[in-house]
Amino acid sequence: MSTSQEVLIRVQATPNPAAWKFVLNLPVLNEGKATYSDKQEAEHNNLASSLFQIDGVRQVHFFQNVITVTHQFDYDSDEVSKQVCAVIQTRMPVHNPNQTVLDEKKIARQNLSPDLQRIEEILDRTIRPGLQGDGGDIEVVKFEDNKVYVIYQGACGTCPSATTGTLMAIDGILKDEFDPSVEVIPL
Repeated sequence: MSTSQEVLIRVQATPNPAAWKFVLNLPVLNEGKATYSDKQEAEHNNLASSLFQIDGVRQVHFFQNVITVTHQFDYDSDEVSKQVCAVIQTRMPVHNPNQTVLDEKKIARQNLSPDLQRIEEILDRTIRPGLQGDGGDIEVVKFEDNKVYVIYQGACGTCPSATTGTLMAIDGILKDEFDPSVEVIPL
C-alpha cells in the first residue's frame, strides 16, 4: 500500500489491563483477522513483526482497522503504547491490508460437523461482536463429549474476565441456544 495519507491512531483501553486497542483511520486487514503470538508467527508480516520488536509485546491481533497489542503485565503500559504508535506510524504506509485475503476460519467451517457449525453461528451472533469490540476473539478448537474447547485471542487471551464472566456468558448462551448439558472448557 503506497499512501501519503496521514495515519491517525486512537488508543483505547480494553477490559484486559495489559492489552490496548489502536484504532486506525486506515484498514489493517481488508478481510478476516490475524493473531500473532510470537515473532516467528509474525515473520511474514512486516507490521506485526515490527510490533514484536517492542520489549514486552506478547501478542498482536489485527481485525479490520484495529490492532490490539497485549504486553506483559510488568511492563509500563504508557511506554509500550507510545512505542506501538511509533511503529504504526512508520510501518502503516508500507503495510498491505490484503495480506490475509480470506478468513481461513470461515473456509474451514464448511467442513465442520453440523453441531460445530451451529456453535460457531451462535458465537458469531452473540459473543464475538463484544469480544471483537474489545480487541479480542474466541476460537473453538474442538467439540467432543458435549464439551466445547475454546482459546481466547487478542486482548481476551490474558484478560482476567475471560476466565470468569465471559466464560460464564458463553456457557450460558450455549446451554440456552444449543444444549443444556454442554460445557465450555478454556484451553
